[in-house]
Amino acid sequence: MSVLEMKVPSPGESITEVEIATWLVKDGDYVEKDQPIAEVDSDKATLELPAEQSGVITLKAEEGDVVQVGQVVCLIDMDAARPEGAAPAAEAPKQEEAPKATEPAKQEAPKPAAPVAAPQTYATGAPSPAAKKILDEKGMDAAQVSGTGRDGRITKTDAELAAVPALGGSPMTATGARTTTTTKLSVLRRKIAQRLVSVKNETAMLTTFNEVDMSEIFRLRKQYKEEFAQKHGVGLGFMSFFTKAVTRALQMYPDVNASIDGDFKVNYDFCDISIAVSGPKGLMVPVLRNAENMSFAGVEANIKDLATKVRDGKITVDEMTGGTFTITNGGTFGSMMSTPIINPPQSAILGMHNIIQRPVAVDGQVVIRPMMYVAMSYDHRIIDGKESVGFLVAVKEGIDNPVEILMGGDERKGLGL
Repeated sequence: MSVLEMKVPSPGESITEVEIATWLVKDGDYVEKDQPIAEVDSDKATLELPAEQSGVITLKAEEGDVVQVGQVVCLIDMDAARPEGAAPAAEAPKQEEAPKATEPAKQEAPKPAAPVAAPQTYATGAPSPAAKKILDEKGMDAAQVSGTGRDGRITKTDAELAAVPALGGSPMTATGARTTTTTKLSVLRRKIAQRLVSVKNETAMLTTFNEVDMSEIFRLRKQYKEEFAQKHGVGLGFMSFFTKAVTRALQMYPDVNASIDGDFKVNYDFCDISIAVSGPKGLMVPVLRNAENMSFAGVEANIKDLATKVRDGKITVDEMTGGTFTITNGGTFGSMMSTPIINPPQSAILGMHNIIQRPVAVDGQVVIRPMMYVAMSYDHRIIDGKESVGFLVAVKEGIDNPVEILMGGDERKGLGL
């Protein structure tokens, strides 16, 4: 018999273990080669584990298990033939045999439990000492309260929730659903939590704010969106303007494009921009490499490709590794203002927010303009107030006046039209 031992592949150089998030097949299923059989969580991404060969699978790890890279997680019997007439495991119809076999057990299971909950047992209506004290304080009799504890015992919570009946009324207790659900955090979510706490504890994080006028960007998008999409195959969005404004500002203020390594400061002569994208497993930050050299169309195409990979669970660890500065857009969810948290080991992050039509003063006149608040959080250990404020003003200049600042005075040429 030819049996293949499937081992956990390495998702990246720095990753030594992963967690089995979900098995997409059951023990004993027939699987096809390259069929996704599991989702595994690392501290940076959720990845699919494809079957290396076709055959009957035997699972060697449970959901939630943390396994080392290189560890055997399942066996595939390559000599086993697919059941005649059966579809591959991923397309197989739901099996009815197993539920039917367990139906008698399900029907009989409640029977032995019935006496436990029967109201005629010894402890029925008897309050716990803590519950009795609360009922005495309320002036209520235990007979007025329905106990939810073992054997009908009245718990402290029952007593706290019991309402004193009005004159001529009846006692009132909680009648709505009061269930709770406990689930284990994924490796990715736990790692995010650790990183966020470490940022707050290990950096001198401050935030500076400003506002930008989106009028010119609105005009450019309205005027050129169809021509831009027809020529480049992608839409002209806000992120390309902000990315271009940020890369310009980073080159003007190099200390913002730097990080701390022990007692040393590391400056980067390139701008790798991390773009925060909300995915099904949480917030992820894929990276635009050398964004300073990208055109508007290049930025939009790369962001679209990375965002699609995140949402489809196809993003790789390499595509999220590195980054010298992060842009996050809370405005897509309606946020008006926030203080974004730095993405370590980076030293700064720009937060975009929602766009609101607001009255502003322009040349002594009150006019209505589409305005956005922007926030820059930075590590004060490496970036001084002068640099942080200057950087954000430079970003504002690029957004307020994109044609002159970002496109060299020629909007058509700047958009590649």
